[in-house]
Order: sequence, then C-alpha cells, then structure tokens
Amino acid sequence: MEINDSSWEDFILVGFSEYPKAEFIISLFVTGFYTMTLAGNMAIILVSILDSQLHTPMYFFLRNLSFLDISFTTCIVPQMLVNIWSGHKTISYVGCIVQYSVALALGSIECVLLAVMAVDRYVAVIWPLRYATVMHQRICHLLAATSWLSGFANSLFQSSLAIILPLCGHHHVDHFFCEVLVIVNLSCVDTGPTESKMLIARLLITVIPVYIILTSYACIAGTVVRIPSAEGRQKAFGTCASHLMVVLLFYGTVMFMYLQPKNNYSQNQGKILALVYTIVAPTMNPLIYTLRNKDVKRAMRKVIWKDLVPN
Repeated sequence: MEINDSSWEDFILVGFSEYPKAEFIISLFVTGFYTMTLAGNMAIILVSILDSQLHTPMYFFLRNLSFLDISFTTCIVPQMLVNIWSGHKTISYVGCIVQYSVALALGSIECVLLAVMAVDRYVAVIWPLRYATVMHQRICHLLAATSWLSGFANSLFQSSLAIILPLCGHHHVDHFFCEVLVIVNLSCVDTGPTESKMLIARLLITVIPVYIILTSYACIAGTVVRIPSAEGRQKAFGTCASHLMVVLLFYGTVMFMYLQPKNNYSQNQGKILALVYTIVAPTMNPLIYTLRNKDVKRAMRKVIWKDLVPN
C-alpha cells in the first residue's frame, strides 16, 4: 500500500533549474515562440475559413494541423512558464497524467495527419483532373477522423502501460513537462517489457506514416520529372514544398528522439530536442505555409484589406 500511496504525490518538474540564468532566457524564448504559434496558427484557421477559395481539402487538413499545433503547445507551455516564473516546480499527479496523455495523443495525431496530407498532395499531382472527385468532403472527414482516433488510441495504449507502474516515491521528473518515457523511467520495477510494448506502438505510429509519406513523394517526384515544361514542374513542386518542409522538421526531431537506442539517450539532449518539436516546430509551420504559399498570402491580404477598408 505504501507504494501505491506514494505514487499519488505531486511531481517535481526539474526542467532547466540547474541553469538558473539560462532558464530565464529560455522562458523568454518560449514565451515569444508560443505567442507566435498562437497568432500564426489562429490566422491560418481564420483565413482558411473566411476565404471561400481556400475551402479545399488541402486547407481543411491544414486547419486540423494548425489546431493541433495550438493544442499541443498549450498543453505544455503554460505549465512550463508557471513553474519557471513562480519557482514552484510541482505538478499534481493527475495533472501529470493528463499532460503526458494529451501530449502523446496530439503528437501521434500529427504523425498520421502529415501522412494524410502527403496522400492529398499525391492525388493533387498525380490525378489533378480527378482531385475534386477523389478527395471529396466525406473522404476528407474520414481521413481526419482516422488521424484523431489513431492518435488517441496510441496514447490510451501507452498511457495505460505507464500509469500502472509503481513509482516508489520517485517524483523528480528531469524534464520541463511530463513526458511518458521519462515517467516510465521513474519506476522502481523492471520496465523492459513495458518499454518494448511502447517501442512497438511508437514504431507503428511513426514508421507507417513515414512509409506513406516517402511512397507518396516518390510517386510525385516520378510524375514531376516527366512534366515537359519548367513552369509546370515548378508549380507541381510548389504544391508539395511547404508540406515536405514541415514533415522534415517534425519527423526529424521526433524520430531522432524516440527511436534511438536507450543507451544513446542524453536527458539534456532530449530536453533541447523536445523544445524544438514542442515549441519551435509549431511556430514554423504557419510561417512555412504563409511565406511559401501564394494562396494563403493572397487570402490574408484580402481579409486584412476587407477589415481595414469599410464598405
């Protein structure tokens, strides 16, 4: 009973507290990026809703991605900033479970959603004349729902494995948020079988979408190189470039962090990588899609001009 009782104590999020000066600078950095994440992704959601020309499958999925980015960073950043600025590094047991469950779900959803967006680009480039027929509204909603359901299913599976592990009074979390693998490592029992099951789940939720993305872009590349005109090739590549940059940024950090061998894992290295995929990547996504996308820039100018100039 003592083991179970101790597991309900608050957790202490160590974060970057061993570097007090750096911790304050990091908090300013995080605040700036979080503000840009909220502003940029909200702008994409509003513009893609208000401009009828952006009522297409691509921007439907982009709205989902923007909503995910807002939710993901909001799940982590406010608690992180409160802990840094207040000096109280604690988070409740239930709060910790909620945080790592929701963060894992949203991250898993993004893995699948990026694969869905790659399929959308594949259809747009390979079958441009049949695009509207293939990617009709019902299919788009089904693909989006599949992304959300698979993400929450993965989180439910891994979180249920983590929550039953006894902690034996170990409540110092060497991270800036409750991350499921860090919590598992606090356990006082052999976690090998649990980590093996989690690794299989992580492989399924990352490798399968990566395979879909690579296959889609291999087919796209084969089609693009056969387009006779340079302008046609540039236009086809332009429809995919923004998504490909987002995929590389997200999957590059996630796969390096979660699929490397355990004995190569450095906790400080993990914190820096976590900053990239939890705070930097959600900020870069709207910048990538707006700076490289003429349709979004045109829609933003149209919406802003309409608000500034009364009828």
